Amino acid sequence: MIRSELVQRLCDDHPDLSQREVEAIVACFFDTVAARLAAGGRVELRGFGAFSTRARDARTGRNPRTGEHVDVEAKRVPYFKPGKEMRARLNV
Repeated sequence: MIRSELVQRLCDDHPDLSQREVEAIVACFFDTVAARLAAGGRVELRGFGAFSTRARDARTGRNPRTGEHVDVEAKRVPYFKPGKEMRARLNV
């Protein structure tokens, strides 16, 4: 499902809200999650899962086109851990 499909599904489920209102709600949700992760926090949605970040160490990579070695800096990457209910629903 892509963002526009999510907005359309929410519009169908809540006909009292306009599409603009639903888009604003979805944008606010994603922005809030991204801001919390950028601040080093964690976002947990009970029954769905938890979003957090994980540290990746610096390493030496390789440019696949030229084969030359490239230094890749340490960074933080987003991580999602599904909740117990989500795992149960997927493995029915």
